Amino acid sequence: MALMPIKFDLAKRVKLAQGLWFLYWLSVMAGILIFSMGIFFKIELRKRSEMMDNNESHFVPNLLILVGLVACVINAFGGKVCHDSLDAIKFTKWKPMLKTYMSGCVVFCIALFVTALLCFLMQISLHFALAEGLKNGMKYYKDTDTPGRCFMKRTLDMTQIEFRCCGNNNYKDWFEIQWISNRYLDFRNDEVKVRVQSNVEGKYLMESVPFSCCNPGSPRPCIQHHLTNNSAHYSYDHHTEDLNIWTRGCREALVSYYGGMMNSIGAFVLLFIIMQVGGTSLETLADPENPESESEGWLLETSVKETLSDIMTKITSLFKGNQVQEGDAEAAPT
Repeated sequence: MALMPIKFDLAKRVKLAQGLWFLYWLSVMAGILIFSMGIFFKIELRKRSEMMDNNESHFVPNLLILVGLVACVINAFGGKVCHDSLDAIKFTKWKPMLKTYMSGCVVFCIALFVTALLCFLMQISLHFALAEGLKNGMKYYKDTDTPGRCFMKRTLDMTQIEFRCCGNNNYKDWFEIQWISNRYLDFRNDEVKVRVQSNVEGKYLMESVPFSCCNPGSPRPCIQHHLTNNSAHYSYDHHTEDLNIWTRGCREALVSYYGGMMNSIGAFVLLFIIMQVGGTSLETLADPENPESESEGWLLETSVKETLSDIMTKITSLFKGNQVQEGDAEAAPT
C-alpha cells in the first residue's frame, strides 16, 4: 500500500514539479556547502597537525568532501527530472529510472546519517590526539635548532595567543618541563647550577611560562616568572589574585574549537537529510492521452518496511550477482 497517496491535477503537478525543482537545486547548494566544509575542516586539521603529533585522522573531512560531491550529482539529476516532468514525452524516458534513483537516495541518506554520526564521534579521538600532541609539543618547545622541530616554538606560541590558552591542561604544565634551551643558560651562574643539580634528570625547571601565555587585557604588566612566589612581586598573591596569564588549557580550547566546528557540520548534515527525504513519486496519468487528467502521487509506493526490505533485497542480489560473475571468471580458465 502506498504511503501518503495524493491525487494531482495538472495545476498541482506543475506546482509540485516547481517546488521539487527548487528543493533539489537548494540541495545542490547545500552539497556544495558540505564539500566546502570538508575542505575547510581538512585545512584546519593540517594547519595544527603538529599540535596532534601528526596523528590526526582525515577520514571525516575526506568523507564530507565525497558526500558533498555525490549530493551535487544526485540532486542535479533530480532537478533535471523535475524540470522534464512537466513534459509528458520527456518524462517517459526518466520514469523507468525513478525507482532506482529513489533507492539510491535512501542509501545516500543512510550514508549522510553515518557521516553526521562520525562528525560527533570524532571529538573523542581528537581529544586524545591533542592530549598527546600538546604534551610532546611542549617538550620540543626549546628545540629551535633541531631539524623537524624548528617551528614548534612558533606554532605553540601562535596557538596560545590565538586561542587564549596556556599549557596542555593549564599553565602549571610549563612548570614540569624545561622549555628554555641549554644554549641560553649560563651554567656559571649559581642559581642555574642549583636548579639543574637539584633535578634528578638534570633539567632546568622553574615556575615560569612563555610570553605567549600573557593576557594583554590585564592592567598589570605580565608576571610570567616566579608565578607562585608571592615575595618576588609587589602586592601579589597567586592564591587570591587573578593571574594576568591565560589559565585555560590549550587542549580544552582546541577541543572546544574543533568540537564546535564538528557539531555545526553534523547538525547541518542532519538538516540536509531532511531536505533529501523530501521527494515524491508520481504514477502514470489516469488518461495518458489527456495531460490534464488526474494522476496519483505518493511519498513511497509501498510502506516504509516493504520499501526498505525491497532495497535490501536489490542490494543483496546485486552483490550475489557480482560474486557469481567472479566465480564464472575464475572457472573459465580452469
